[in-house]
Amino acid sequence: MKISVIVKTNSKKLGVEKIDESNFVVRVKELPIKGRANEAVKNILAEYFSVASWRIEIIGGATSNKKYIIIN
Repeated sequence: MKISVIVKTNSKKLGVEKIDESNFVVRVKELPIKGRANEAVKNILAEYFSVASWRIEIIGGATSNKKYIIIN
């Protein structure tokens, strides 16, 4: 499954908001320093989709707030 994610960092409220079938907003409290926010996004999405975090791969936008992700 390929999805598009907009990441909101430094958020007080954590979670995943579904916009439509392939677009989501993910809120994490980590700052985008040394990949911490990307790891937090992977962990939250893994919990949301009930898969292991290693099955989630960021294929585009690693340094942007708009990311393209594949879930295997």
